[in-house]
Order: sequence, then C-alpha cells, then structure tokens
Amino acid sequence: MDVIYRRIDDDFLDPQCFRPDSMLGVPGLMEVYQRGNVALANAPGGGVADDKVIYAYVPRIVKYYMGEDIILPNVPTYICAEAEDLEYVLTHLDELVVKAANESGGYGMLVGPHSTKEQRAGFAEKIKADPRNYIAQPTLALSRVPTLVGDHFEGRHVDLRPYTLYGKEIFVLPGGLTRVALKKGSLVVNSSQGGGSKDTWVLADAPVLEKDTFIPPAPASAAIVAA
Repeated sequence: MDVIYRRIDDDFLDPQCFRPDSMLGVPGLMEVYQRGNVALANAPGGGVADDKVIYAYVPRIVKYYMGEDIILPNVPTYICAEAEDLEYVLTHLDELVVKAANESGGYGMLVGPHSTKEQRAGFAEKIKADPRNYIAQPTLALSRVPTLVGDHFEGRHVDLRPYTLYGKEIFVLPGGLTRVALKKGSLVVNSSQGGGSKDTWVLADAPVLEKDTFIPPAPASAAIVAA
C-alpha cells in the first residue's frame, strides 16, 4: 500500500500518536508515515486550509510570498472577527451568505436572501457570540442546468470544482466536478445537503501544451447533462 486517502480528523488518525481513545485510526500509522513508507492524502496538518477565514487572506498571502496579484479574483469575503466587517455583516444579513469557519458539507451556514427574519436574528446572536467562527460573502448568481426530476426536466443550480495537480510542475485540469443542488431553488450543492454531481465536458479541442502553460478551469456553464 503506497497511499492512504483519509477522511478523518488528525486527532483520530493514530491512537498511539494522538487520541488514545480513537477507534477510527490505525495504530502506528504516523510512524510508518514519518519513515516515508506510505503517503497520506490529505496530509496531517493540511486541515488548516479548511478554515474558511484563510480564504479571505489568500490574495494577501500570494502578494506577500510571490510579489504578484492573484490571477483569478476572490469572492469578496468579510471576516466577522474584524470589527468593521462584523458591523457590515450584521446589518446586511439579508444579502449575504454566512458560513461557519470550521464546518464543512454545507453545515452551519445562512443563505440570507432565502432566510426568514427569525432565522437571521438567531444567526446574528451566534455571530456575536463567536465572531471568529464566521465569514460572510455576497450571494452569487450560480449557473443552472437542466436536471431530470421525476418524468420531466427542471433547472437546478450548479457550481464547478476545478482540480490542480501539484508536483514538479503545476497543472490545472481543464474541467472538474460539477456539483448540483437537487433541491428546487437551493444554492447549497453539498452532497450532505441533498446535492449531487454531473459529468463535465469541456467543449474545445485539446491544445498542445508547452511547459508552464496555464489552463484556466472551465466555467460552470460548460456542464453538459446527459439524459
């Protein structure tokens, strides 16, 4: 076995190294990993990138280390731990999508335009109680594709998750995973919230790649549905 794809938190990975009460991990796994006899994906410690607050700092991180501006602009992101951003978020909850910084799968979020006054009031209290745990972004107009619902087609929102291969050279795959919100009108595409996926086709001839060629990911509208 050369590679282990892991989906559990660091703390539960190896009871001999982390939590001794873990029944999920493999005893001695970290020792084997440290010796270089097996690769772990995602690597221990990589979860720091899952903190959604990091997203807001990516342009500054790139500028600091690379001395360059980002090629693809970030979605504007408000950090509730910062006083000015917090004030803006609390007064614009009906316009924003608010996300918990350390939750995944579409949990711990508020889609402002689709929420009630009571839901926004309750979420505001959560934000004020722990502002570090929340970020907010404008509600994006996601693309829609025809989706088979029962015996007919209806429009459903989608987004595109591109993939980057990182090795001696960095290569952005011309395509990716198209995720679809199967609930009518929903903007949440996560599978844990009832979302699904669709095949994604890039409608272009494959170019002859030269070294250091950058291929931008295809837009979500490139998703093709096969009935």
